[in-house]
Amino acid sequence: MKAGVIIYLVIFYFGFSSCNFNSNSDESNTVWDTLEVTASAYNSLSWQTGAGGANITAWGDTLKPGLNAIAVSRDLIKRGLDHNTRVKIEGFDSVFLVKDKMHYRWKNKIDIYMDKDVQKAKDFGRKKLKIYVEVPKDSIQNLED
Repeated sequence: MKAGVIIYLVIFYFGFSSCNFNSNSDESNTVWDTLEVTASAYNSLSWQTGAGGANITAWGDTLKPGLNAIAVSRDLIKRGLDHNTRVKIEGFDSVFLVKDKMHYRWKNKIDIYMDKDVQKAKDFGRKKLKIYVEVPKDSIQNLED
């Protein structure tokens, strides 16, 4: 019994040690481009979103507490921040996903999803900050247009 467990652990260790989990390798087909945007925060509450299903995004995703999600102004979609694009936000340690889009009236703006914690969203306020957008290497010129 003990020998079987040891063999299993050895196979498990060597099986995973040969995998390449390094997403920062030179072979990556993506780069992180920088944009400066106005950022605010929002919650999945119907009185803020104006929708009956306040936790359903414009792309049909369901917002759940703990999800690192942002909404983007529609002009940013044209600049590469499309559905499920990975985004790093200045001042945050996590990577966020673009899960929602904002009304056409907003320009160069993101909203950071903060669950149902209205006070946390109010405390965040509105500020200009840098975001880092993961884009394919061959599309970097689209962000500069």
